[in-house]
Amino acid sequence: MAKPQMLKPLTAARKLGVLLSATPQEFQQSEISRDELNALQADPPEWLRELRRNGPHPRQEVARRLGVSTSGLARAGVTEPLTTDEIKALLDEPPTWLNEERVTLNRVRAEEARLAERRAAEQD
Repeated sequence: MAKPQMLKPLTAARKLGVLLSATPQEFQQSEISRDELNALQADPPEWLRELRRNGPHPRQEVARRLGVSTSGLARAGVTEPLTTDEIKALLDEPPTWLNEERVTLNRVRAEEARLAERRAAEQD
């Protein structure tokens, strides 16, 4: 029988979309098998549901929820994980940087779409 693939705690936390330092100590200190990861995704325990709901959230999730890139967060000086309440406060009263970074991300996405269409047309 093949040995199961094991994931480091950081990798497993990333795949679950949570901040490793906010997970239970037991999770942080042990490798997780693919089957265990799949089980956590299929039927998340309360601690995982709570982290996903309230945070603190990793940069990628903060960026996604705010509608900006992770680079945009860095440009704005947002380097720490944010909770859901902190993200909601930013969305309720968006600072100038948030509006500017959203515009920037939309421009980048529009340009990427334009280039993808152009490449597709060139292949036809």
